[in-house]
Amino acid sequence: MFKKERSVPAELVILRILAHRMKLSEKEKQQLFNKEKGYEGELKFDNLIRELESLVLNDLLLEVGDTLFQIDTLIIFHGRIYLIDVKTYEGEYCYEDGIFKTVTGSEKRILCFN
Repeated sequence: MFKKERSVPAELVILRILAHRMKLSEKEKQQLFNKEKGYEGELKFDNLIRELESLVLNDLLLEVGDTLFQIDTLIIFHGRIYLIDVKTYEGEYCYEDGIFKTVTGSEKRILCFN
């Protein structure tokens, strides 16, 4: 059950508006593309977990001390809390020993906790 639905990130909203009103630089176009892909990936993840019998909170902005941080998705499921940071990478990957590797051998490190 989604208690907090995902909203379009403010930066993405701004970039979309600017793209309609002006010619974006190549850097800004890439930034817009990356934000769109990231948001699309988060929506796909939401669809994957929609049927779970769990409590789901999206887009949490929290503050501890003087530090603000964002959690893409927090899931409470069977007495456990899962913090999910959704990443959208393109290409072919292999998963070995907690590391995603591209076909060319470069690594994308992730942390998994049990």
